[in-house]
Amino acid sequence: MPNAFQVVYHNIDQSTALSEKVAKRIEKLQRFSNDIIGGRIVLDSPHNNHQKGKVFSVTLEIHTSGKEVIVKQDQHDRAAHEDIYVAVRDAFNAAERQLKSLGRNPRKSTLAAENFAVLPETAEDDTDDLDQDDEELVTRVA
Repeated sequence: MPNAFQVVYHNIDQSTALSEKVAKRIEKLQRFSNDIIGGRIVLDSPHNNHQKGKVFSVTLEIHTSGKEVIVKQDQHDRAAHEDIYVAVRDAFNAAERQLKSLGRNPRKSTLAAENFAVLPETAEDDTDDLDQDDEELVTRVA
């Protein structure tokens, strides 16, 4: 079953070349994680700044079975992001790094059952001894 990715073009004309580039990068992402369920990619040109030029932003939301990976490349100070293809490349490279790190160090929940030791059951006779030891300890401290 192919993973469902929604590609949204906001203030950008959709082109075949750009769509193919994004599709290739999605295929490449799927090599890094088998847990990818789907996602959303937003290609945007937020504003037209005449001093900095037309700067593009790319937002990736990748849904995996364990965690959601979100990458937002909207660095308006970077002149390199005046090219939409460079902005797409940078965003997908950041997503690849995040997916690699998820696979490298899977985090365990602090409340997972394997983090707690199981105490052996004690017989009734053993608990009486423990109560006597506790009383001796209290009298020694006092």
